[in-house]
Amino acid sequence: MRAFKYLGRLLKESAGYASENKAWWMVPLILVLLLFGLLILVMQGASLPFIYTLF
Repeated sequence: MRAFKYLGRLLKESAGYASENKAWWMVPLILVLLLFGLLILVMQGASLPFIYTLF
């Protein structure tokens, strides 16, 4: 559960940086990275060959 707290803090700081510096290109990049991370967590090794087809 501690990792979720740190992830939330990281996302909050990234959003603050993007809005303060008008770096809106970072938002889609962070979303794609989060989706890939979520995909890897959901697959959990049982369907690991599926990930190889993405690259």
